[in-house]
Amino acid sequence: MPDFSVDRRGLMIAAAAVPAVLAANPAASQPPPGRDPSGAAPTADQQRRMKWWHDAKFGMFIHFGLYAAHGRHEWAMEDEAIPVMDYQKFTAGFNPAPGSARGWARLAKAAGMKYMVLTSKHHEGFCNWDTKLTNYNSVNYGPKRDVIREFVEAGRAEGLRVGFYYSLMDWHHPDGARCQDDPAARRRFVDYTHGLIRELMTNYGKIDVLWYDVSWPLDAEGWESEKMNQMVFGLQPDIIVNNRNRLAGDFSTPEQTIRAETGGRAWESCMTLNDSWGYQRADDNWKDPRTVIRNLITCARDGGNYLLNIGPQPDGGIPPESVRILTEVGQWMKTGGQTIYGADPCKVSRNTYANFTRKGNTLYMHVYFWPGRDVSISGLRQKVLSAKLLKGGPALAVTQDGYRTLITGLPDKAPDSPVTTIVLECDDTPKQDTDFVRINKPRAGVGL
Repeated sequence: MPDFSVDRRGLMIAAAAVPAVLAANPAASQPPPGRDPSGAAPTADQQRRMKWWHDAKFGMFIHFGLYAAHGRHEWAMEDEAIPVMDYQKFTAGFNPAPGSARGWARLAKAAGMKYMVLTSKHHEGFCNWDTKLTNYNSVNYGPKRDVIREFVEAGRAEGLRVGFYYSLMDWHHPDGARCQDDPAARRRFVDYTHGLIRELMTNYGKIDVLWYDVSWPLDAEGWESEKMNQMVFGLQPDIIVNNRNRLAGDFSTPEQTIRAETGGRAWESCMTLNDSWGYQRADDNWKDPRTVIRNLITCARDGGNYLLNIGPQPDGGIPPESVRILTEVGQWMKTGGQTIYGADPCKVSRNTYANFTRKGNTLYMHVYFWPGRDVSISGLRQKVLSAKLLKGGPALAVTQDGYRTLITGLPDKAPDSPVTTIVLECDDTPKQDTDFVRINKPRAGVGL
């Protein structure tokens, strides 16, 4: 069995070094995703650093680590209580082919995504880069290459922004759990953590996003998160960071749900394409392209971003279903992307077969269940000056009576797939008031 040194002091990993406390659910100590104590409006510096991100709307999350070689979910080491020494054997099967990262980047670009975030170190503790702080990394084992460097170069080659996911929790390091109650262990582990992050922020040029995850078992004071962020911004003054090192950061991170923040707070909904973040060979519960597009529209409508995950196979290949889904999404985005990128928050949302985005006074009605020759919007308070299909064709007829906006002249069958978009030019910022309709719309007399 190879010797996995933890740091330069030669600490040795053994299964017995992992305290029984790891049998508890580490997520139980984590604050609910997307919730943080800050309700403050964005600062001028945040607005500057985050403009590209707000315009981008759509990004690719990539979970890639030893769990891909196991193929039974990224939490398998914890949920199956796999001994550390046994789990280390998966390094032998973790072997992405050269050029794998370029394939990820090309798919992201084809899908209409504008940035990518890759797991640099997940909870399993294996580092996907040429770190000098542990030999448990992708240069010494597995591919024998710096996966992070390949990822950064691939993203830049495709014109994409790049970011790193970093798990604070670590199931492999001997101090990863004992740091909760042992001051000396906390000192060692926090120094180790800050050192790894420093390498990531130093060795790969300009990095756009740092995506912390799972702060168990320490709080912000224990992690020295203020110092951590100061170091990150000192090395990468244009970077944006999330809220999972127990500080507010620049944006919130609702997970597997879409939940808008208030007060101008930035947010990004992260979701899986099936039910797993890492490669899970038996997980066939795939989202269809229409669901992905609907989720993206909802995020854009409510002022947020959509970070959609793929879990590459141990050879770096992308599961065929992921390719099929994202390719179809990308086909829609070739035209539909103009309704997503740079979209403004939209106050029109209620409909049983459609959703909405907007830019200025232009309202985009995204119809995902095609009703036939006409569509309606209840409670639209602005006058519609014109209407047309996004993909072209004659102008559509519009009538409004103060309660309903009725659009007619549509074909019987949806002219686009999986979502058809109608463009409505309004005389002011479009807003919807369905309560006004409910209260004031004329009603029939009793007995009629």
